[in-house]
Amino acid sequence: MTTTKNTFRGLANVSFYADDLAAARTWYTELFGFGPYFARDGYIEFRIGDHLDELGIIDRRYVPNGGGPSGAVVSWHVDDLEGTLTRLIALGATEHDGIRERGEGFTTASVVDPFGNLLGIMTNPHWLEIAGG
Repeated sequence: MTTTKNTFRGLANVSFYADDLAAARTWYTELFGFGPYFARDGYIEFRIGDHLDELGIIDRRYVPNGGGPSGAVVSWHVDDLEGTLTRLIALGATEHDGIRERGEGFTTASVVDPFGNLLGIMTNPHWLEIAGG
């Protein structure tokens, strides 16, 4: 695995929540002109743009901790997910959603920063592939 001195190597995924995932799938498919490349119960994901950036849409029933902050979760690729999560908490962030294996090498976590914003981190093999390492 390639590592750099920069912990936050690049935007890896943006996830939105939807009350009606089927309607969101239809709407975003119409918007983009193609369907999601990946789907499982409660989650769909599109790859869009020149770099095949990831847009995930999550069924709202999966909002961590029964709610809390809402809005998009922007996830940065990091090489050391556990270490980065530990550092974020040491700097005053609070855990929003702990480390979760999502399958196929994708692992996520999120925090609420001291200012009330959601900040996602993840290991993302797709981001590494696009970044060339």
